Amino acid sequence: MFSDAFRTDRARRRAKAVRVSAAAAGAVAAVLIAGCASSNTPTGAAPSAGTVQPKAAGDTALTETRQVSGTFDGHDARFVGAGALGGSGQEEGQDPLFELADGAVLKNVVLGAPAADGVHCLGSCTLQNVTWEDVGEDAATFLGKSPDATYLVEGGSAAKADDKVLQFNGAGTLTVRNFAVSDFGKLVRSCGNCSTQFQRNVVLDTVKVTGPGKDIVGINSNLGDTAKLSGITITGDPGGKIVPCQKFEGVTSGEPKELGSDADGKNCVFSEADIVRQ
Repeated sequence: MFSDAFRTDRARRRAKAVRVSAAAAGAVAAVLIAGCASSNTPTGAAPSAGTVQPKAAGDTALTETRQVSGTFDGHDARFVGAGALGGSGQEEGQDPLFELADGAVLKNVVLGAPAADGVHCLGSCTLQNVTWEDVGEDAATFLGKSPDATYLVEGGSAAKADDKVLQFNGAGTLTVRNFAVSDFGKLVRSCGNCSTQFQRNVVLDTVKVTGPGKDIVGINSNLGDTAKLSGITITGDPGGKIVPCQKFEGVTSGEPKELGSDADGKNCVFSEADIVRQ
């Protein structure tokens, strides 16, 4: 649970954010994050952790979910929700701005605010150089049913997530590489109370984490989940409150219980050298 002060500060910042209403579906206001400069990384270049967000090349309002099969390259365009996708809160069941078919690739896209439920992957997918300026319900949700499904989030960043950034509801392996996250609840969460549960694997490699935040990854150790962390840098957390790997007792109904956060070499796999606090 977040403290009242944490929630109040989060609400105050969100109250200042520019929103796009249903009445503004045809006219999008630019949404900028204070202090962010344009990226020196060309479109399509290899991403690196902590790269500042790209300067959006244009703005597009989405009033319905855009379906993606194959590869969609946004060339650093900003997309925001409008109309039925104009929500930015934590209500469950919101539709995404983008829905990716099995094997699809979404790259070089900026998601502004409101962002609804971000991106849904129905099977294996790749999200490359995707930036979430202000996370809505979740930034991305992974829904594949096969234990062989693979999801890759490479490059990009996410900010202002009241709760989860990457929601892992399906089966398979999620890899997050060369990514940056700031002002968040959980970077990755293996679903704690989905009606159908799976054993899930998470790999975090070279991730820059900036507080405030709570958990970098949350897994269900009783269901055999694993999380391997390396190259994690944590800043903006003077009290050392950000937990690298939180274990839960996953359930199919009700609320999961916290079980511990030690690096046990089985479920939470990392060494002291893998987590650098600055």
